[in-house]
Amino acid sequence: MSVPQSVSEYVHGPPRAAGPGRVSPGGPAPSPAVDAAVADQTGAGAVTAAVAMPLADVAALSIAFACVTMSTGSPWAVAAYTAAVFVALSFGGLHRLRICLRVADQAGRIVIAAALPVVAVLPWMTAGEALRLAAVTTGLLIAARIVVSAGLRAAHRHGRLTERALVTGDGPQAQELARLLEDHPELGLSPVAGLDGCPGLGALVAARGISRVIVCVPGDRDDELAQALRAGSLAADVCLAPRLPGLGAALGGGRLDEVWGVPLVPLRRPAQAPLGRAMKRAFDVLAAAVLLVVTAPLVAVAALAVRLTLRRPALFRQVRVVGQGNLAEIVKLRTLGRHGDPDTSWSVPAEQCGALGQVLRVTHIDELPQLVSVLRGDMSLVGPRPERPHFVRQFREAVPGYTGRQRMPAGLTGWAQVHGLNGDTSISDRARFDNYYIEHWSFWLDLVVLGRTVTSTAGEVARRLLTMIHGGK
Repeated sequence: MSVPQSVSEYVHGPPRAAGPGRVSPGGPAPSPAVDAAVADQTGAGAVTAAVAMPLADVAALSIAFACVTMSTGSPWAVAAYTAAVFVALSFGGLHRLRICLRVADQAGRIVIAAALPVVAVLPWMTAGEALRLAAVTTGLLIAARIVVSAGLRAAHRHGRLTERALVTGDGPQAQELARLLEDHPELGLSPVAGLDGCPGLGALVAARGISRVIVCVPGDRDDELAQALRAGSLAADVCLAPRLPGLGAALGGGRLDEVWGVPLVPLRRPAQAPLGRAMKRAFDVLAAAVLLVVTAPLVAVAALAVRLTLRRPALFRQVRVVGQGNLAEIVKLRTLGRHGDPDTSWSVPAEQCGALGQVLRVTHIDELPQLVSVLRGDMSLVGPRPERPHFVRQFREAVPGYTGRQRMPAGLTGWAQVHGLNGDTSISDRARFDNYYIEHWSFWLDLVVLGRTVTSTAGEVARRLLTMIHGGK
């Protein structure tokens, strides 16, 4: 027997059935006619969710620019400041339209985004002007968001600018969240039925025009959930309902979302969103071109040494899996003579590499020709290391999460490698670190990986030299 949700329910019974375009928790899906009737309206809601806060910020920053430039002689400094604030808001996740339109939760982060760029413009204006600029900008940003949020809540109450939301799962938590969305139209979400678990999630999101997904899945299905969310990069905003919602979280309220008192944890958009891909690719091209020019003499000398030592072509070519379903030929300096089948042999004892081969491998000079693959776009400077197709087929079947690591282009170095996971080391550990890198990708993380690659290589070379010196004694 269900528990009454209010005092009036004790007296008058359960609430009325859901209206058109919505679905009662556990009830049947709406008919195709009703589904089509709300498609245009929910599509407008999805567009609104994507542009509402960015446009509000643009309006606030434009007004701030106009107001402040009238009292300062540095319009270019003010323009640079407002652009920096917009970028800070975007990268801080403040352009995502939350389900809970409570501006107070994010006010602190808005203040920080408006305050930090002031430091950059201090050389062109007095401290008083800079302080006034930050104060005016902060006030206008918060005011614009309050106005937009109030307008959206009013529109939602009248059934306008709503979005389709899928609450996955078939447990009490999912049913409660679906009921709350029904009872609170000001949240602007129209719940859609049709999925009790994770399989088919991507197809349903695309077919039904869903722009919000709230995931409520029991803990024994975590692997299934992760695969469903990784597959195909859902074109929807995804929130995870904590299994212990009453215990608070380390994340501040401004980073969480909420459905009528139920906290939700927003999941990051795919790391390889268009802006992220463009930034990563631009850095790859620039850095790879510079490194190719700088290291060309070193590679030429190493290639000559390989040719003279092994009496074989200096370059070793091999087809590798470099991304989701992508194969490419990569080139390395040869470090071995003839040894079995390189496409199916997993590892080679270090002593079989010879002195030259060991030097090339320890210093990673043998990997430098892959910079050409980075320039071509087959690889990136940082990413999961490319693997041979023979082993990819094996690992896909045996190692949880291995397929997920192929969502991003392969890299010359990677998060797993800077943690010592190369050679004959755990494949499951590599998959875990590679997936972590993909989920938490940032430009800064790429710089960290590259820096650690240089320092760890230098450390290994120093360790080998010390071993040789002490061994000679």
